[in-house]
This record gives sequence, structure tokens and C-alpha cells, in this order.
Amino acid sequence: MSKPRALGAEFAGFAAVGVFAFLADVGSFLWLRGPMGMDPMYAKALSFIAGVAVAYTGNALGPYRVRARRVTTGWRRFGVFALVNAAGGAVQLGCLGVSRHVLGLTSTLADVISGAGIGLVLGTAVRFWGTRTLVFAQETAPAPVGRGQPQAQAQADGEVT
Repeated sequence: MSKPRALGAEFAGFAAVGVFAFLADVGSFLWLRGPMGMDPMYAKALSFIAGVAVAYTGNALGPYRVRARRVTTGWRRFGVFALVNAAGGAVQLGCLGVSRHVLGLTSTLADVISGAGIGLVLGTAVRFWGTRTLVFAQETAPAPVGRGQPQAQAQADGEVT
């Protein structure tokens, strides 16, 4: 498979998992806010955690299941994944903040375009990059050391450098 095609397939899997994570986030938020009567900030914090858990599980079992992982322990990898998702969320909030407080665009349409349009695209780009390079990065083999290099030759001869 060509590199662009493989990247496209990886992104498609990432996006499919993202749809389920989005539904878990929104669904749990609406349930916590509505029938449970929870404060909006607490409800959003819990729904964010639910969405991150679904996204992590989906990515670990889906598009990134066959990759060797740079971060090897499950909880540490989940923590890095949560931080990557928080960074993506911060990008979305940043787009909304710039629209409202810098550009002075305060209509609902402007909020939707900046937060759920531009912010979602940029935040997804941050999440995709972070997920594939920081969380589920492919392990790279060390570069071979040639015999002609002084450091390698000294070590091969038993010298201490």
C-alpha cells in the first residue's frame, strides 16, 4: 500500500473512532445534564472523560492495534492520550475565544463556525498528529553504526571513550 493511501486509511479509522467518541461525549453530557440534573461544568468534565475513554479504546483496538508503542504502559499511554485530547480541545476553545474576544464575533453562527467548524478541524489535526506520533508512535530501530566511524571502532576494540 502506498504511503498516502496508508495515511488515508489510518485517518479514516481515526475519524470513525472519533465519531463514536463524539457520540459518547455528547450523549453522556446530555444525560448528565438532563435526567441527572448535574452542573454543566461537572457534566462536561465527566462526558469529556467518557469520550476520551471511548476514543482511546477504539484507537488501541482499531487503527493502531498492530503498532509497537513508544509509551509501553497502558495507564501512561492513556494519560498521554488524554493530554493530546485536551490539547485538541484547547485549540477548539482558542478558536472560539479568538472569534468572540479578538474579532468581536458574538453571534451563534460565528460561534458554530469558529468552535465547531474551524476549531474542530484544527483540533482534530492536533489530535491525529498527537495520537500517531506521541501515543501510538511506531518504534524506530536505532541507526546502524558503521565500522569506519571512530566511536564505533573504539568501542569494538574495547576502548573506553
